[in-house]
Amino acid sequence: MHETYLRRAIAKAKEGKESKEGGSFGAVIVRDNEIICEVHNRVKGTDDLTQHAELLAIQVACAKIGKDQLKECVLYTSCEPCMMCLGACHWAKFKAIYYGASADDARKFGYEYSETFYKMDGTLRQTEFKMTQLLKEEALDVWR
Repeated sequence: MHETYLRRAIAKAKEGKESKEGGSFGAVIVRDNEIICEVHNRVKGTDDLTQHAELLAIQVACAKIGKDQLKECVLYTSCEPCMMCLGACHWAKFKAIYYGASADDARKFGYEYSETFYKMDGTLRQTEFKMTQLLKEEALDVWR
């Protein structure tokens, strides 16, 4: 089941990569096996550099179901969230986060997170945010 939703996030990342307004990152928010929203990064198409897929998904989900309902949701994202998106995930209180490519993978493909992020304890980050990596190779195919 988790793989199905994560594949949808990866598909959104592919869609974003091909879009003039998008970027090659995707996110899906699910509650009780119902997709609340599916989005891709929109940084290229706007003057808003915060329109990462995870942040946009949180905004859309809040508008659709309310901010207090996010704690009942799971986030699926094509890549491990950056510091900004993790901050939003903290406030969303997701039940869990599943991601494809890691931050280290992103770095290898030219998507550079902050140096502070890379120096953080990755195990602590995984535990605190209940993050699990799945479908790494499928996620990496978006950038190949």
